[in-house]
Parts: sequence; structure tokens; C-alpha cells
Amino acid sequence: MITAHADVVGSLLRPAELLKAREQAATGLITQAEFKAIEDRAVDEAVTLQEEAGLEIVTDGEMRRLSFQSQMTEAVDGFGEYDLDAFLWGDWRGGEGVGDWSKQRPASLGVIDRLTRKRHLSTEEFVYLRGRTTHIPKITLPSPSLWANFWSTERSSGVYPTLESFLADVVDILREEVAELVRLGAQYIQLDAPHYTLLLDSSSRAFYEKQGWSLERWLDQGIEMDNAVMDDFSGITFGFHL
Repeated sequence: MITAHADVVGSLLRPAELLKAREQAATGLITQAEFKAIEDRAVDEAVTLQEEAGLEIVTDGEMRRLSFQSQMTEAVDGFGEYDLDAFLWGDWRGGEGVGDWSKQRPASLGVIDRLTRKRHLSTEEFVYLRGRTTHIPKITLPSPSLWANFWSTERSSGVYPTLESFLADVVDILREEVAELVRLGAQYIQLDAPHYTLLLDSSSRAFYEKQGWSLERWLDQGIEMDNAVMDDFSGITFGFHL
């Protein structure tokens, strides 16, 4: 007998109150404690929404993040200058009423120092979520290959001479994060946005090949890195968001 389940794969839309509060906290109009209370409320509402929909597995909606991947840059020193465009650049296609949107890759983007973890990426998210539901809490982490975006020959080679050396440190940080999440009781961890689908499109594939690896190497190395993050964690369900 085949059993199936449904769960939220991507981010839930952040409410207007939370978006406004993030801006206010950044400019000092509200305190971090006030902002945290608004964040907590947004997570509580996201959990309730999923539970009332009958989902057996719930997430926090990624309410605490600037972008689904930004917990890495916020928790780890060395990535250099970045803003939301670091995660959104590219060509985007929208339907009627939305339209198309295009943004060049920021010229200043690029890791500039050895990666040093200041704190864990997602343990606070997980612990809070775990305490707010009796359902299975799922936490999400960015896939290692996604971070190729943050390496550049011009800005990064002084500290990471090769893309491979940089991504090796990314893998180590993500694997340490998985280990800590598992220690805290996580049963379901999702890796977001591995580059596999981006290799199908000629324009996005050109960016990856410009970073110095062939298509075949990107496939081989991507699988190796994802496996390195997941290997030897028995009893844990891993998912992918492609």
C-alpha cells in the first residue's frame, strides 16, 4: 500500500505587518524585541494555517528570513557585501498582471573572507517551531551548489583560489547545521534550490559554466556535495525543492 503526504515546499507569503516591521527594525523605529514578537506571531499564524489545512508536516513559512537562503549569509561571516538582489538577480517571467522582471547580478557580489560561522543557521527556527506544533516540523536549508553565486574570480580568489575550495567550506557548515538540527530532534530536513534545474536553461547554464566547471562536472559535483550534507544521518527524511 502506497501512502502519500502533502506539505509546504516553499516559503509562505510574509504578511504586510512583518514586512513593515523588518524595515522598521532595520532603521531603529522598533526594537529587536518588538520585531521578534511580530515574527513569532507570523510563525504562529503560519503553523495554524497548515494545521487547519490538515497537513501532517508543518514549516514556519520561512517567516524569519529575508530570502529563503539568507540565513546562511546572516549566520556566517565572509560573504561580503550583499542585499536582496544577491538572491533575486536574473530574468523572471510573470503572467498577466505581473509581467517580466530582470536584474543584473550585483557587481560587488562575491565571498571576500574565509567563512566563519557566528551562530547556527536554523536552530532557533526549528526550536521555536517544534514548540508550537504536535505535527512533524520541517526545516529548510540551502543546497551547497546554490552558493556558486557568491564566488567570483575577481573578488574571491585571494581567499578561495578555486570555486571548489569555497564550496567545500559551504558543505562543512551545512553538514554541521544538519548535525545540530538532528541533535535537537529534527526528523525532516529540506535542501533548497540545488542547481540541477538551472543547468537545463542555456542562459543560466552559461553562468555556471563561466564559473569554471563543465556541465558534467556541475552534475557530478552537485550530487557529491548534496550527498556529503546528508550522508550518515540515519532515520532522517531529506527532501529537495527544485
